[in-house]
Amino acid sequence: MNAAFAGVALDRPYALWLAVLAILPLLAFGRRLSASPWLGAVPPDRLSALVDAGLRILGCIAIAALALGAAGLYLPGGSMQKIGRGAHLVLLVDRSSSMNDSFAGRTPSGREESKAAAAKRLLNGFAADRPQDRIGMAAFSTMPLFVLPLTDKRAAIEAAINAIDRPGLAYTDIGRGLAMAFSMFDRDDDPLASRAVVLVSDGAAVIDLRVQNLLRQALASRPLRLYWLFLRTAGSPGIGDIPGDPGRDTPQSMPERHLDIFFKSLGIPYRAFEAENAEGVAAAMQEIDKQERAPLLYMEHLPRRDLGGYVFGVAALALLGLLAAKLAERRIGPDLPRSADA
Repeated sequence: MNAAFAGVALDRPYALWLAVLAILPLLAFGRRLSASPWLGAVPPDRLSALVDAGLRILGCIAIAALALGAAGLYLPGGSMQKIGRGAHLVLLVDRSSSMNDSFAGRTPSGREESKAAAAKRLLNGFAADRPQDRIGMAAFSTMPLFVLPLTDKRAAIEAAINAIDRPGLAYTDIGRGLAMAFSMFDRDDDPLASRAVVLVSDGAAVIDLRVQNLLRQALASRPLRLYWLFLRTAGSPGIGDIPGDPGRDTPQSMPERHLDIFFKSLGIPYRAFEAENAEGVAAAMQEIDKQERAPLLYMEHLPRRDLGGYVFGVAALALLGLLAAKLAERRIGPDLPRSADA
């Protein structure tokens, strides 16, 4: 059971009842009978009175601090809205089986790296260098897969990116993957944020006209930027390759070229990058990082701060003061035995 009072909180508020004992030093005197004469007729000694009051106060402080420590005093965490530079990004990652091959188009061997592994490594570095971003993630192969909503939780983002090199399926439904990525901005109401989808894929597929129209309608209500990071396998057609035979210039024969044409027709800021190795992927990510640095509202999360060490430290200092006073006591005469009516 937790309770909060005036900006601080307690893990065990019931233990705060122990603080009532802090009044005991003000009530108890703890004097011993002594053979010394009564000093009642002696003029008051201000220094002695101050020492007596100080020791009583130290006793009160020690008991109160121990009670607060036992109650688990802490400052609760929270969040603070700030303005930084960054963007709201959705990473849309191809999870077709070809992403498990190397850039040379074969199963990785030795020190070779699969396209998915290279993308995972470089996307992790990209996200780590942009702590103020909100990042979401979706994937696609035979069907689109919702992975992570837009969030600024770095551990969740890292875990989502680390999963992109898991074995994928054979097909590439890029159209419905894009529809899912676009829809992830529906509840994003930050008026300052730059919004972008980063498509990471080693190929393309035909998007039927119905899905194309749905994508155009989705973009009409939510302006955003689109980046296509094309992980080109050695020997495969590039985005800008035009076949010599006009009859082969179709979406079925040249899906990458026609997907690029479709993206250019959407009327949104769009840029494609062709990467034939991990170095090309890194260069593309650096360019995207430069482009997506607009003013951004973000939440800085403040962790809980435990105050137990401080209050126990105060109690320790107060007890040390009382111990020093005790050790400084000097007896003038022998103690008298207590009588039954004393």
